Amino acid sequence: MFNLTTPGKWESLRVTPADLRLDTTLNCGQSFRWVKTGEEEWTSVLKGKIVSLRQEESDILFKLHEQTAGDEFATTAPLESQEAFRPVLEDYFQLNVDLKGLYEKWKMDLNFKKKASFFAGIRILRQDPTENVFTFICSSCNNIPRITSMVNNLCINYGPYIGTVPGHPHPYHGFPSVARLAGDGMESELRKLGFGYRAKYIMKAAQYIMEKETALKTDAGDSNGGWLENLRHLPYEECRAELIKLAGVGPKVADCICLMSMDKPGAIPVDTHVWQIAQRDYKMKFQTRAKTKSLTPKHYVAIGDFFRDTFGPFAGWAHSILFTADLNQFAQHGRIEKKVAILDEIRTEGEEKISIKVEAAQVIGNVEVPGDMKRDPDVTASKKSEVHFEPPSHVFAVKTETMMNIHRAV
Repeated sequence: MFNLTTPGKWESLRVTPADLRLDTTLNCGQSFRWVKTGEEEWTSVLKGKIVSLRQEESDILFKLHEQTAGDEFATTAPLESQEAFRPVLEDYFQLNVDLKGLYEKWKMDLNFKKKASFFAGIRILRQDPTENVFTFICSSCNNIPRITSMVNNLCINYGPYIGTVPGHPHPYHGFPSVARLAGDGMESELRKLGFGYRAKYIMKAAQYIMEKETALKTDAGDSNGGWLENLRHLPYEECRAELIKLAGVGPKVADCICLMSMDKPGAIPVDTHVWQIAQRDYKMKFQTRAKTKSLTPKHYVAIGDFFRDTFGPFAGWAHSILFTADLNQFAQHGRIEKKVAILDEIRTEGEEKISIKVEAAQVIGNVEVPGDMKRDPDVTASKKSEVHFEPPSHVFAVKTETMMNIHRAV
């Protein structure tokens, strides 16, 4: 196997944390191939190239690794190659979408507003359709660690080897071709690798796509792209209906694919998290049979329509932010949210005028101090007190001037 030399210069992607946060966007169940290779750094394969991304305080940096033909070691891509790769990242993260503008619109919804400051910069990835389809076939009745393991197994066993990153033994591969996954005996091989019933779905879906590809080439030649790529041009309902014809693809998986690789920003995948959000945060009431609280097809449609009515054409993006906020792995953000909400409530209650001024704040992850806490209204109180609270990886130091005993309240 080849190795990659230590990369050289990082290049700016010219995007702020409010426009893109890597720690949440890359870890919220959209893609399962980004490997953490350093502090605030992730590495994966895009368009057959190994690319690393790093979250900085005010920017995202990227570097492209390129294998030198015939050499035992790879080198960092020259600057001109990295610049040529910039459009790939801009397309992948859909940086043409004004995310901050969308957040402002969505803040009209009080539940979203409550989450927004703590989950800024979450974008929907525009993924390769083939990789996205087979990844989410693996996602059926599964969890993020196991999906990650399955997708990694697919790539290691059937995808082309590309290289490694110094200091990290993880081998990087391209995603397998549809033809490779459609091969005879694939179901048996995948079962041996632990894919279970999904093994049959993967092989059958690949064979179906191959049939569609053959028919497409017969009808239109090679100029119109692949069958999956062409689904991007269909209206949402038609695209979704075509995807559901694939083995292992039901309504939720089809909506995930529509949202994450088919340019359908209004698609709403509804799982147990979203089902709970609809009931808990939006008080949606559903008639269910006695002792049955499961999500029915009727409920699925109703929840999707509700989100689209509430958040508009990019409802799928807003839904994904609320989904991320509900994941256990990001529960620490909720603890900080609760503390800040308490301080906000103290500031607005009582007859005394209270000033809460943020004197210093270290923001780690994607937590931001709400804008209304940065104001410094007139102060009439005389007693000064310090309030400090330190959730696991986040620290705020807040100085207040108030007649109230905030220590006891917090």
